[in-house]
Amino acid sequence: MPRPRTHDEALRLRLLDRAGELLSAEGPKALSLRRLAADVDTSTTAVYSLFGGKPELVSALYVEGFRRFEARMAGAARTGEPIEDLIALGLAYRASALADPHLYSIMFTKAVPGFEPNEDADRLARATLKPLEETVRAGIAAGVFADVAPDLITVSAWGIVHGLVSLELNGNLPEEFDVGAAYESALRAHARGWRR
Repeated sequence: MPRPRTHDEALRLRLLDRAGELLSAEGPKALSLRRLAADVDTSTTAVYSLFGGKPELVSALYVEGFRRFEARMAGAARTGEPIEDLIALGLAYRASALADPHLYSIMFTKAVPGFEPNEDADRLARATLKPLEETVRAGIAAGVFADVAPDLITVSAWGIVHGLVSLELNGNLPEEFDVGAAYESALRAHARGWRR
């Protein structure tokens, strides 16, 4: 009977989630492989076996964040109605950030000084915006959105959701602020503003 694998995908994901939590809560100095291993009740050997070292761990964390984000963006309900689809993508963006707030900082900030994603990781990160780009291009082609450069609408849509989500995750909104309702209202106003 073969020995069971102890350094499996479940352990890899637990290590990535805990690494993201440490990084998000305490900053890059908290991300020691020894502490990470202890927090997940495994050995540093397991961490090295799965990732190779700290730079590879950070890279895997970045990729995992965008892998999850891409799945949520691709899974957003699409109706073929550009304004509703734009709103659905904005809601999926927020849902992804709220589901994995510990990955958000590594994905969109310089949370680890000196970290630069490799070409493959960078390509994955850029690909996550493909559903947004496709929705905008379809909306322009259908005459729903203004006849402007698609990047103008794409980047502004990304900017509004990223800004609101970042404010929410960082606790920078007033306590009495109903984020969910305000978020969707802001998405709708923004999408309607691009009507032709």
